[in-house]
Amino acid sequence: MSNVHHHHHSHDGKLSLAVFINILLTIAQVIGGLVSGSLSLIADALHNLSDAGAILIAMIARKIARKSANSEMTFGYQRAEIIGALINSTTLILIGLYLIYEAFSKFINPESIDGWIVVWIAGIALVIDVLTAVLTYKSGAKDNLNLKAAFIHNISDALASVVVIISGTLIILYQWYIVDLIATIGISVYVIYHGIVLAKQTIRILMQATPVNIDIEQLTKDIEQLDMVDKVQHIHVWQLDDKSIYLEASINLKTEVIQDLSPIKQFLAQHYGINHATLETVTGSSLFNRGCYEPE
Repeated sequence: MSNVHHHHHSHDGKLSLAVFINILLTIAQVIGGLVSGSLSLIADALHNLSDAGAILIAMIARKIARKSANSEMTFGYQRAEIIGALINSTTLILIGLYLIYEAFSKFINPESIDGWIVVWIAGIALVIDVLTAVLTYKSGAKDNLNLKAAFIHNISDALASVVVIISGTLIILYQWYIVDLIATIGISVYVIYHGIVLAKQTIRILMQATPVNIDIEQLTKDIEQLDMVDKVQHIHVWQLDDKSIYLEASINLKTEVIQDLSPIKQFLAQHYGINHATLETVTGSSLFNRGCYEPE
């Protein structure tokens, strides 16, 4: 148990460091953007600030999710991380829309831009963005939708910094100020796209949709192929969080005798990754209640 707590503490320490350096970077980018007149640099700064907020939300949600189930929250608090991911994805979309609005506003009222300030600050930002992405990834982003949302914030910001560097370079070489606005819109569209993708994933989980990797029609057929099973009815498959899949179904058995259902549960776990199955069985005219089955 102590090793588990140490593991979580280590991850939280990495995430806290990521929040701190992103806040410092945001301050530097805002100052640089105002001094240089670059909207794309300010856009990158706002994205970095959203990174810090995303990681902070992910940390809070992760801490809540670790709480044990109780009589009031019988499923536990795992969905706190899904809610955190939804907040972060919504933030991505709103920031992207705001930056597009600002880009068009600046197109109407253009200003000169100091390309060198843009390049230097964006270069520093790129290094910090990559470092933040590494810290977030090592904290569990690969297997956690909540942290994945924060990680995508980091990756998209690193790419945004590359775009800003290219934009600043073109301004230095050719005085193409329009490139700054094009870069801002490009960053914004990229941010909005990822926000929408993450929002769809989290909303599906919150709406208890069937997981995208499970074909419920095929699942029903596969269960009905088992020796003891005659028919599957009232089947529901949903996710509690981004890892735990639940199933509830009524199973019509081929015999009048109530049988051990463990082979069905083992099949579900091995072939579909469903480790939480609530099954109620029907044998002929008799009913063995394991839930709230109501005959039609």
